[in-house]
Order: sequence, then structure tokens, then C-alpha cells
Amino acid sequence: RLAKAVAKLGPSYIKLGQFLATRPDLVGAKAALELEELQDRLAPFSKALAIESIESALGRSIGEIFEEFGDPVAAASIAQVHNAKIRDGHSLRDVAVKVLRPGVERRFKRDLGDMFFAAKIAERYSSEARRLRLYDVVDTLARGVKMEMDFRLEAAAASEFAENTLADPDFQVPGVNWERTAKNVLVIEWIDGTSLSDLVSLKNHGYDLPQLGKIVIQSFLRHAVRDGFFHADMHQGNLFIDREGRLAPV
Repeated sequence: RLAKAVAKLGPSYIKLGQFLATRPDLVGAKAALELEELQDRLAPFSKALAIESIESALGRSIGEIFEEFGDPVAAASIAQVHNAKIRDGHSLRDVAVKVLRPGVERRFKRDLGDMFFAAKIAERYSSEARRLRLYDVVDTLARGVKMEMDFRLEAAAASEFAENTLADPDFQVPGVNWERTAKNVLVIEWIDGTSLSDLVSLKNHGYDLPQLGKIVIQSFLRHAVRDGFFHADMHQGNLFIDREGRLAPV
């Protein structure tokens, strides 16, 4: 019930829960396992709402944008993802369509307002809170969230990330479909692979789990040290292994 309780509090608290899911040393293994549901298994919003958002953002009907548009396949705090097909010459190509949750900006604004209020009160009455600069921490979160809800910025970052890692043999960044991308819609290449959150499937496919862990750590360090530009949310819900054994982040 822990994940459901956190999800009801709002998107900002979901972000906190996602972070805690990566820290079993802080919350315990059982709680961390439950909180993993917040990474990509939240309740989706309706397909009809997603279609309405896409048509409004791109100014075309869903049939003009995609040859096929499927049900949601993953849902997180800010957006959810649908599988779709686009025409590529004489054939169809799979793409992933990320759609912003309706009303999420308003809910974040409410949550952040609560956090700013709490930070102000804490700094007024606690010297320890003033030392930690809680108000500045919330302000940093607010600016980060504002950027995260503009998918054009994410698309630009993904394109730069792809250029930086083009020669990395064990890493693949899915390409962006700019023609179908807007502020609240992001369309990228479909990754046909296995999520790193699905340990059973990884084992059934015969993957060497310690080797996968090595690839994850070495990839992150390579990007951070070599490029100074790295994926800032590399939890297992955002990582896949494709059929060629490459790590694919989304």
C-alpha cells in the first residue's frame, strides 16, 4: 500500500518515492521494492485524453499523425508512454509516444507551494534548516521540474546524448522524431528489449546480471567524466537491454 499512498499525495511526492526506491539502505529492502512501482507502473490516464492532448499539441488528427496508436504501456509521475506506428516509406515503424499527464503542471505548482511554505517556516525557526538552505533546495527542484515538463528540452538533450555516445558499442540512445514532438508530446524510436526492472525476464533471456551492472556503472562514469553530460535519472525503469545486448536509456 506504500506506493499507492505516496501516489495519492501528488507528483512531487512520487518523485521523492522514486528516489527512495533506489536507497534500500535508507528505507529497507521491502519498502524500496514497493516504491519501485512508482517508477513506471502508476495508474495511466485514458487513451482518449492522450489523443486529445496530442491532437491539440500538433494541430492534426491522430490518424494523420500515426498509422496506429495503442494503449499506454507505462505510466509515471509526469507522463505516460504509448506504442504507435508511423509510416517509413513503404513500411511501418514502431515509435514510443510520451504524453504529459493532464493537469500535472497545476499539481506540481500546488505541491511546490506547500514545500516552499514548509521551507520558509523551517528556516525562520531553525538555524539547522537555515544552514541546509531548504528554500534554495525547493527552488532548485521547482526549476528542474519546469524544465522536465517541456519535452522539447528533453528531446534536445536526448539528441545531444545520442551524438556523444554514437561510438559507444554497448550503449544506444533512441532517436527523436522531431516532426511529431511538441512541448507536451515526445516521440522517439521504439526500443525492442527487456527492462532492467524485470529481473526474471533478464535471467530467462540468459543475460549476465553482474556484467549488466558493470555496463551501467561504466556507461554512467564514461558520460559523466568524458562528456560532462549524462542521464540524470538512470533507475532501472528507464533502462533497457536491446536485442544486441546494448544498454538503451529512455
